Amino acid sequence: MPHVRLVTAALCLISSMSFGCSRQQSQSPGNGGASGVGGQSTVGVVPGQGGGLAGESGRGAGGVLGSGGLPGSGGGPARDGSVENGGASGNGGTARHDANAILDARGALDVPAEVGVGATGGAAGGSGTGGALDSGGGSDRCDLGVYDPASPPKVLSLTGSLGTHDPSAIAGDGTYYLFCTGLGAETSTNLTTWKSAARPFAAPAWMTAAISGVGDLWAPDVSAFGGKLHLYYAGSTFGSNKSCIGHATRDSLATGSWVDDGAATICSNVGSTDDWNAIDPNLIVDVDGKPWLTLGSFWGGIKIVALDAAGKRVGTTVTAIAARPKNGGALEAPFMVRRCGYYYLFTSWDTCCKGADSTYNIRVVRGASVTGPFADKAGTAALQGGGTLIAEGDASFAGPGGQSVMIVGSKAYLVYHAYAKPSGAITLRIAELVWDSSGWPVPVGP
Repeated sequence: MPHVRLVTAALCLISSMSFGCSRQQSQSPGNGGASGVGGQSTVGVVPGQGGGLAGESGRGAGGVLGSGGLPGSGGGPARDGSVENGGASGNGGTARHDANAILDARGALDVPAEVGVGATGGAAGGSGTGGALDSGGGSDRCDLGVYDPASPPKVLSLTGSLGTHDPSAIAGDGTYYLFCTGLGAETSTNLTTWKSAARPFAAPAWMTAAISGVGDLWAPDVSAFGGKLHLYYAGSTFGSNKSCIGHATRDSLATGSWVDDGAATICSNVGSTDDWNAIDPNLIVDVDGKPWLTLGSFWGGIKIVALDAAGKRVGTTVTAIAARPKNGGALEAPFMVRRCGYYYLFTSWDTCCKGADSTYNIRVVRGASVTGPFADKAGTAALQGGGTLIAEGDASFAGPGGQSVMIVGSKAYLVYHAYAKPSGAITLRIAELVWDSSGWPVPVGP
């Protein structure tokens, strides 16, 4: 009988003026789920409170990207990092996917100096000072997040609207924007004080037709390349790996409407039989400037597929890059960063969304190719359950996970959620992320 996890997720209040972020999740293949306040249990799932419970299918009740963002002009490519001084043509750069933005030589976005990104840049594909990361060419950012024993990485002290699941953040126009599951968004002008922002859109018609029962969209992922902003999002239902990832674009994060592709980028168990789950998308641009999409939650683990210059899927190949075959498949939320000759794949392990009882934790592996093979610091292959611990619960917070990485200039930040003890309240967490002399991320507190 498949293992089924109990999930008690924190919910955000959503009003016409304010939209929060929430996530409900249970992992590992299960049968069905329960729903409703005090919902009913089904096939091994315990009654829930404040919404449905799940048998698997990863992220729950939750959505994608809020509005807001960066106005476009100037800027060089940046993606698993921002452009510091350099990058593609244009003045300035930006950061996100890894809470990053990916910009090409056309310069879709611009990030001012007050958020630590920008300045003059070299030619597209050239090195520049700092250069562009994950947009092809440029410096490989070996200066990013260098560990200083005299100043170890710390978790920032945050205030304001902090109820977020699966946060990812981007810096632009003097503001930090955070997008999260639950069709919510937050903004900050200083990275520490956050307020709610408006949500972008509901599940498109093609998604609700493909996946019966889809509500809000899950696990946002935003990037910029080819002169446009790209938004990837997932739709699924609890207890199922019948799931799809969609894709929408627009010219600016700050204004305009998202234009959806009108069809899935990739689906699992829609007209096929698949032992993997098409949720939790994350875009990474390799050293040659080619975009890829990582995805996956439990079942057969984490996968990667190729995209074209417009952000659409290329071919039918699905490559496995990480799995936990001896642990019920308990990993998800892939997020990949390129730094100094390696691709770093961050994932969330174990159980999310059980409040103070959550056991979520953040792991990392690395490899020299975007498609692997990946291994952890001890040499254990990622496809055999390898993963070096980066963050886990302590006496104050449980279940850190749902992570992304935001890179601003030469600084990197691990952006994630955790559950406050003893209340179990879902809480945004942001920690400084640095790499040691051997090229491995240094663990941080929850």
